[in-house]
Amino acid sequence: MSRAFPDTALAADIAAGLARAETLFESQLSSSFPAVNDLCRHVARYRGKMLRPTLVIVSGLAFTEDGETLSGEHDVIAATVEMIHMSTLVHDDVLDEAEIRRRGATVNHLHGNEMAVMLGDYLISNAFHLCSRVGDPALNLRLGEVTNTLCEGELVQLSRRHDLTLDENTYFEIVRRKTGALVGVSCELGAMLAGADASASAAMRLFGESLGVAFQIQDDLLDLLGDEQTVGKSIGRDLEKGKLTLPMIMHIARTTGADRSSALRAIEAKDGAALRTMLMRSGAIEAARARAVEIVEDAKRGLPATRRTHSRELLLELADRVVARNS
Repeated sequence: MSRAFPDTALAADIAAGLARAETLFESQLSSSFPAVNDLCRHVARYRGKMLRPTLVIVSGLAFTEDGETLSGEHDVIAATVEMIHMSTLVHDDVLDEAEIRRRGATVNHLHGNEMAVMLGDYLISNAFHLCSRVGDPALNLRLGEVTNTLCEGELVQLSRRHDLTLDENTYFEIVRRKTGALVGVSCELGAMLAGADASASAAMRLFGESLGVAFQIQDDLLDLLGDEQTVGKSIGRDLEKGKLTLPMIMHIARTTGADRSSALRAIEAKDGAALRTMLMRSGAIEAARARAVEIVEDAKRGLPATRRTHSRELLLELADRVVARNS
């Protein structure tokens, strides 16, 4: 998610912070067993956008004075949230029976579900081992709470697979938990560690949660409309695994009679081509895209005042990029 930025000092600070976080990530996962190291090297390729660690760092910089550097604890939190995120990707690929991730083979495709499940567990355990280096127990508590929240979201989603009565409220509760919570805590803890007060830290959490929800809606759209080469992972898995996503829910809600029945049959038959045509014709695709943009705009309006103007501008741009991406 990083890019060339007019404030070269800020760009250098972000790049240095991400490099330190990546070093921590790799050293934490280092094992005396070659087989474990091979698996960890493979999953390290999953690091793509680095959105969550970037938000930890930029949120921290936003609440420091010009010339002030971040604490080493920012590096630890940045590496920790990325490790938690990686574990969810490994487990998601098992649940979705996905074969491609970051344009390469998934762990479950290469080594089977048992190995992938244990690797995901290994990543989670290492994440909490790593974050124990942070001195303030309140930060560890927040990461534990958010990981529980994330798992709750996944469990509710699993319990509602193939449920054609799923409504928007439940959908948003699921994605707020399974995607929004970790993005939110990345912003929150980055700000807290830099000295932001409770009100600003809470506002940063809400900003991040909204970005995470919008990110998930964009993922829904890419799963329906994208191609594997561009997106870089298996697509069509939501329909295949019986997950109703926002465009589908919106289409069902806005149609009646034969149109609605046709959509339900297409979902049950896992007919992606027919469903895409229906969703585009009804305007559900554009409605979902508009909702993601609306959520991002609301998040931007709620972003609290910060000490560094350029850091705040970058947070606003990162928000826009969440809904502009094609992978």
